[in-house]
Amino acid sequence: MKKGIIFTVLSILFIIELVVCILSINRVSSVKQDTIKVNEVVKLIESNYNDESKYSKELEYTLIDTNETVLFKTSKAKSESINDAVQNNDIILDIVVDGNIVGKVLIQNNTNKQLSYTKTYIIVVIIAMSFVQLMIFIYYFYHMDKNIVKPFNELNDFAARVAQGNLDMPLYMDKKHVFGSFTESFDLMRTELKKARIAEKKANDQKKEIVAKLSHDIKTPVASIKSTSEVGYELATNEKEKNYFNLINVKADQIKVLVDNLFNSSINEITEIDVNPSNYSSSILKQLIKNSDYLNRINEVVIPDCTIYIDKMRMQQTFDNVINNSYKYANTNIDINIELIEEYLKVTIRDYGKGVDELDLPLLKEKYKRGSNVTDEDGAGLGLHLANYFMENMNGKLELANDEPGFKVILFIRLI
Repeated sequence: MKKGIIFTVLSILFIIELVVCILSINRVSSVKQDTIKVNEVVKLIESNYNDESKYSKELEYTLIDTNETVLFKTSKAKSESINDAVQNNDIILDIVVDGNIVGKVLIQNNTNKQLSYTKTYIIVVIIAMSFVQLMIFIYYFYHMDKNIVKPFNELNDFAARVAQGNLDMPLYMDKKHVFGSFTESFDLMRTELKKARIAEKKANDQKKEIVAKLSHDIKTPVASIKSTSEVGYELATNEKEKNYFNLINVKADQIKVLVDNLFNSSINEITEIDVNPSNYSSSILKQLIKNSDYLNRINEVVIPDCTIYIDKMRMQQTFDNVINNSYKYANTNIDINIELIEEYLKVTIRDYGKGVDELDLPLLKEKYKRGSNVTDEDGAGLGLHLANYFMENMNGKLELANDEPGFKVILFIRLI
């Protein structure tokens, strides 16, 4: 049953109740005594004054003589005197026999009886109508629960299951309730999500397989490079050549570790690069910087003696990224100044290039962000982002600033 029909039925029932009550009240207000019957009662008493067996029993009344002595009284008559009759609004008429007034008849007012009957009638009508309305309300709420509330709860439970990743359980479709077509769309969504998840898994599996193959393929030439560099180191006749071959050997080892990290991250679905810092002597930084400075543009570095908290591999990558950026964008000599500042070892790496726009400085540590003045150079915008990530995960920090002239990267390495 539609809401409009239910509202119309309830409105009609309410109007019927109102009309019945008004008519019943008007009926009570218009109740009058039957004058014909009253006259018949009086005439019968006057004609048979001494024979009460012939008196009329159609009305309730009391017969009294001139001294107000009760001569006759019907079973339900109440008044026994003129005073009682006046209080009860009864009809008081004279009884005349042979031209003389011999008494009075007190005819009982039946308005109260009629009022009581009308009240009972109104109550019965209201109860009956209220019962009908209650049945309609019960049916309406049953209809609402069956066709709206329960389907909505089923949709809600289904949405929760989909949000939790359960895409196998279909949603029962019943086009009879108001959510019928909506239910079908919901289940189609589940089906499409399931297809998308299967396709995503397939793509991830293919990606893992490609990464695994590439990792294996990369390791083979790297191993050859490492072997060749080791042979070259042994055959080198001067210190400069030995340093070059040693650098090639170190970078080959670094590439091998990075390839292993790539392989493990892909297979194990690791979303973050693993950083595992530990305690090292600050003297290790000299070799890390030397490994990154393959163009020999960094002057002699003085390193204070202390214990630092770093991941050696990630620190090497940090120097690689910063110094390689300087090579690419500045192409100048590089100065490195190292000093102790409170709980940090401060490493300032400065070049003498054109720097970056001041508005770009806060953005350079974000992923895929590059300076607006370096669009002519290839790059992904990940070097400083990774360097900052490594420093933060080693309980340090990285800051960027322009200089006059040049650009500098400041590394704060945690002390122990």
